[in-house]
This record gives sequence, structure tokens and C-alpha cells, in this order.
Amino acid sequence: MTSGQAVIKRLVDLLCAFVGLIALFPVLILVSLAVLLDSGTPILFVQERIGLHGRLFNCYKFRTMKTGADMLFNADGSTLVSKNDPRVTRVGRLLRRFHLDELPQLWNVILGQMSLVGPRPDLPHFWEVYDAAQRRRYALKPGITGLAQVNERNAPTLDQRVSYDLEYVANYSLLLDLKILLKTLSVVLDGRSVRDGSTNRESPSQGCGGI
Repeated sequence: MTSGQAVIKRLVDLLCAFVGLIALFPVLILVSLAVLLDSGTPILFVQERIGLHGRLFNCYKFRTMKTGADMLFNADGSTLVSKNDPRVTRVGRLLRRFHLDELPQLWNVILGQMSLVGPRPDLPHFWEVYDAAQRRRYALKPGITGLAQVNERNAPTLDQRVSYDLEYVANYSLLLDLKILLKTLSVVLDGRSVRDGSTNRESPSQGCGGI
């Protein structure tokens, strides 16, 4: 990414995030009340994730699991999640279906920790899992959405997800960002995410992920 591209990407991120938070403010209030009435506090789920160049940051989303629910992992370190996960609340299922749980990540974008489009923000332990080549995915800010999210209808394996992330980093362009955002809108309006698949592997939309 050139310095000029980085400036334009940041300006687009800021503009879209500010406009999004203002336009969606009533939705944010309603979702907050729904989470509170359905399962109490906390309303937000905060989790540490790996950001640009390996720096850690707190990623935000609306809580969709029951308070105190244990994190379960697959053998490769990805988060285990199933379609009928009993840990997920009633409101949480609805929020996940329409990706409303990810809206607080617009604040991460404003803070400069995330971008609208980019590799998914990983859990801290993945820094030790990846080799030097795979860590190139941290050359760009993590995103709310990305290539894996719009190209895989079932939850991608860890290798597939990393492959998509590296492809994005290697072929970055503002046009590519626009294409991913347009495909993301299509997936959101469809009301179906990779989380509806039959696999138990974490999709890029689970946890502090995007669509």
C-alpha cells in the first residue's frame, strides 16, 4: 500500500464510520436495550485482538453469548462455534444473523485500530501459530469485513482464511475495497452468514469479527 492509498483509506474509514454511527444511533440504542432486557449486563463484549504490525487492541461487539460462557477452541486454535450453540442468547442469534453485533467495531475504526475492510483481527495466541510468511497479514489493519467473509459461504478453514488475508494484502487497492464492501452489503441483506454453515470452526464473522 502506498502512502497515498493509506491516507485515502483512512479518510474513507473515518467518513463511513462517523456517518454510520450517527445514522445507526437509534439502532445501537435499541440493540443495547434488547441485549440488556434479554440477558442483562454487560451489553458489550470486549476481547483483545491482534492489530496492525502485531499490536494488541480491544475489539468491541454487542454480547451475543450468555454471561460467563466459556470460550471453546478447535484443534487449530480457532474458536469453536456451532449453528445451535447453547451459549448464544435469543437476542444474540438475531444479532448474529443480521450482523448487528459487529456495529460497535465502527468505534474501533474511528480509533484507528481497524479498517472497514482488511484481514480479520485474530486472537493473541495466533501470533505464535503463524510463521513469518503468514504474519504478513498484519501488514494492514484488520477489517470488519474482508475477502474470506464475502467469498466463503461456509466457515473457511484457518488455512483458507489466512490465504484470503494474504491475497488481500498482496493485491490491495481501493477498488478491491469497494468490491468487498459491495459484496458485503449483499451478504448482509441476504441475512445469512458463514455462521449458518454446518461446520464448527470459527468463521471470520464470529467473535470480534465482521460479516
